[in-house]
Amino acid sequence: MSYQVLARKWRPRKFAELVGQEHVVRALTNALDTGRMHHAYLFTGTRGVGKTTIARIFAKSLNCERGESADPCGECAVCTAVDQGRFVDLLEIDAASNTGVDDVREVIENAQYAPARGRFKVYLVDEVHMLSKPAFNALLKTLEEPPPHVKFLLATTDPQKLPVTVLSRCLKFNLKRLLPEQISGQMRHILGAENISYEDAAIAELARGADGSLRDGLSLLDQAIAYGGGSLRVDDVRAMLGSVARGQVLGLLQALAEGNGESLMAECTRIASYSPDFGGVLDDLASVLHRIQLIQLVPGYRPEENGSDDSALIELAQQLAPEDVQLYYQIATTGRRDLALAPDARTGFEMAMLRMLAFRPADGGGSSQAERPAASAAPRAPAPAPRTAAPVASERMHVASVAAPSPARAAPIPEPVAAPVAAAPAPRVTVAVDARGLPHWDSLIEHANFRGPLGQLAQNAVLRDREGHTLVLALQPMHMHLAVEPMVGQMEDRVSQALGERVKLRFVEEHGAAGETVAARAASARVAAQSAAEQAIEEDPLVQSLKREFGARVVPQSIKPFEN
Repeated sequence: MSYQVLARKWRPRKFAELVGQEHVVRALTNALDTGRMHHAYLFTGTRGVGKTTIARIFAKSLNCERGESADPCGECAVCTAVDQGRFVDLLEIDAASNTGVDDVREVIENAQYAPARGRFKVYLVDEVHMLSKPAFNALLKTLEEPPPHVKFLLATTDPQKLPVTVLSRCLKFNLKRLLPEQISGQMRHILGAENISYEDAAIAELARGADGSLRDGLSLLDQAIAYGGGSLRVDDVRAMLGSVARGQVLGLLQALAEGNGESLMAECTRIASYSPDFGGVLDDLASVLHRIQLIQLVPGYRPEENGSDDSALIELAQQLAPEDVQLYYQIATTGRRDLALAPDARTGFEMAMLRMLAFRPADGGGSSQAERPAASAAPRAPAPAPRTAAPVASERMHVASVAAPSPARAAPIPEPVAAPVAAAPAPRVTVAVDARGLPHWDSLIEHANFRGPLGQLAQNAVLRDREGHTLVLALQPMHMHLAVEPMVGQMEDRVSQALGERVKLRFVEEHGAAGETVAARAASARVAAQSAAEQAIEEDPLVQSLKREFGARVVPQSIKPFEN
């Protein structure tokens, strides 16, 4: 009997065997058990997460000879035929190679006929987003009102390319990318059943390399077993994947923590000797930095549950400043993205590492000390801060030396620091008042610096009277809704500060207050400015010449006056 690859041999045959898609399984199981089934389902997600597998299990559940349920028997003629890909009422269509309208018309014509063996005729359209626009249009009517014996199961890795008319006719299920822990667990189950010896570290490497796809992970597992001659060893897996041991990634971070350019380059050379995937090395580095940051900033995080390099990670977390870790993570991820732009992958990788060494906060914290450049490249000392200004903390970036040690290094230049001086309180600005004690309202609005809703309330009010320590302001009925707490209280505070005494505000309704408000005068000024601007354009000699010789016309709405 010919060998069957693991991805096919261990393809789930029941919903209970699916990994990581519990939300989809629950919805479909409830629909099957209650008989509330939709006529069209759309399964989306990246490759190898179970889209077509779920569709096939669903087809078995609908047509199992022992009854329609969420737990097909897997033994009857229908279930066996579906598993072997020869069930006549399950029509699998690869939309990537059958994109035309004629292919869809054939499906539509066959859909009207009753199933040959099962209860339902199931159409499984894989990569449905590849259908042409005419093909989608031909499918829409049948997809909206199919015969009662027809179910459509659509699968795609790119749902954004589907017309909304198709999306609105389907129940959509988004399948998740699998976590490395989920892929690792399934691999261990399979290897135990296949009686193949393995190392846990090898499983972890393969699970990371699967990138969320169980099918990709099982394909890598097949390849690793063949590479290792029937067993699974971490060194073989790393050599096959072009990955490096995590300890070597930690060596890079140790060199960075020490600020040692020579050691950093030695680590880079050692890693390059394994001919690795440098993008994968940067990914591993970002993953380690993530764990270090968790140790630093999340008190409840327990690294001992996540790997065997815990003591080294804890030590690095103590050596590196949290802001350095953030900077290194950003450089690792952007360096990963920019590898394709580098002259070669190794150069791009080394430049990313040198960038981490070069750009670090001068007061990086931790036990790492930022190196200063050689004397010829020493930055100028900043000018002394003004004596009247309070000292302001700032983060200063500089370049650390990466070359071999120079014969002489300039002594650090002390930076003058401004002596702390207590900031003088801002002088209080008071607003002039008339003989009745009424302040000039326009001037008060300007000094109080009203903005937003407060400004709208102030500019639509008119100061009418003063009753002791209470100012009476008039508002039109349409603006009375503005005079509510907490806005009135905030305005009282601002007005009291501007007047130099504590006052209260009382708003009264007045129909004739509109023309006297600051807002009304500002609106009149805008109308006048707009009118003047339009008149100036109309009287402009060039505009008149264009209108006369070319029949041009001025669009009034396009004219805007200059704003001071």
